[in-house]
Parts: sequence; structure tokens; C-alpha cells
Amino acid sequence: MFTFRRSAAVAVALLLLVPAAASAHQGNPNYESLYKGLSPKVPGLHLQVLGYDNQYELINKTGKPVTVLGYEGEPYARVLTDGTVEVNQRSPATYLNEDRYGTTPVPASANPKASPVWKVEDKTGRFSWHDHRMHFMSKGLPNQVKNKHAKTKIFDYHIPMLVGGQRVVLNGTLFWRGTPKGFPLGALVSLVIVAVLALGAIAAVRRRRRAPATAAADAEPGPRTKEAW
Repeated sequence: MFTFRRSAAVAVALLLLVPAAASAHQGNPNYESLYKGLSPKVPGLHLQVLGYDNQYELINKTGKPVTVLGYEGEPYARVLTDGTVEVNQRSPATYLNEDRYGTTPVPASANPKASPVWKVEDKTGRFSWHDHRMHFMSKGLPNQVKNKHAKTKIFDYHIPMLVGGQRVVLNGTLFWRGTPKGFPLGALVSLVIVAVLALGAIAAVRRRRRAPATAAADAEPGPRTKEAW
């Protein structure tokens, strides 16, 4: 028997096969920001990109404090040796990084030249942040992209850090991933949803048709025979 529950399960399985149009981190799936390493290399400092082009995740196992520098070279955030994660409330980056296009107002108290005011975020030894240096800041198409379907390099970028007292640079490259040719993803998702609704409607009609027959059978006297399937 093909029930609505089973049809929903099939639809979920189909949707899992379809690439997500946007990540949980709200990155742009048309772009790919690639981490290319540190200069110089730092053992125990682990970095990765989250959400296509949306965030960096930093894990500090160096045994030294690691500080991410903001857009004007000021201390923006740091992960201490005991895993404490702190963000500088006087760094303009603290506010600019709250949305993808840096439109969040920066308070007058934010001064990159002032002494940091640190606020503890957590104590996991792990810090994730949105960084405007890793993505394209315009909603339009980059000038470098001449063919939307072809993977295209947009730019190289560099994010400065301090490990202990040593200056270190995170290196990365932003690419336009290229949109796939052929059947549109949105249309495929719509078809799957329509299929779920249709299967559910069929299952509901079958249940309604079976209900009167079952009631009539229950009302008939005499011995019942087991129905064969």
C-alpha cells in the first residue's frame, strides 16, 4: 500500500538528491571561496570556509592566542589559549560583519585606534565569522565573469592575523562557480513538491473509497473469509 507517509518519505529522498539553492550559512551558491593556506604556516591553527563564500571557521590548537585583524588592521576577534573566544566591541568589523553587504550602522564608540574592549562570546576554542574580504560585495555580476556557465576566478584575498606576536596572513581565492546548464533547479524542486501533493491526494482518495466497503463488510452476517493479497 502506497500511503501518504511513504510518498512524503520518497519526496524527501528526492529532495536530498537536489543541491540546495542556498546554504544554512546563507552564502551564495554561485560563488566558491577557497582557503589556500597561511603564510607562514602555523601548526595547530585550522581554518575552513563555511557556506560557499559566507564565513570562516577558526580552531586554535596552537598553544598561543590567535587574533583576527579587522579592515583597518585593528584587533577584531581573538581565541585565547584556554579556548576563550572574544570580540572587540571597538572594532568596526564587529558591526560591519553582521550582514553580507556591511550595511549595519557602526556606532560612534567603534574606533579602530582605541584600546580594545573585549566581550566573551564562548569558550570552545572555535570562532566563526563573516568576512567581507572573502566574497564579492556587489549583488551584480562580477566583471570577470564573461560566461555564466564557466568557473571563473574573481580575485585573491588576504586576511591578516596575529599568532602570539607573529603576523600571519590567511590566503584565499574567490571563484564564480558557474551556473549549470540544462533543467533549472527551481523547476525540479517544484516538480517534486507537486509530486508529493499528488501522491497525498491519491492516498486520501483510496482511503475514502475503502472506508464504505469496510463498513459494509462489517455489517454482513455470517463467517468471514480472510482476504487474499
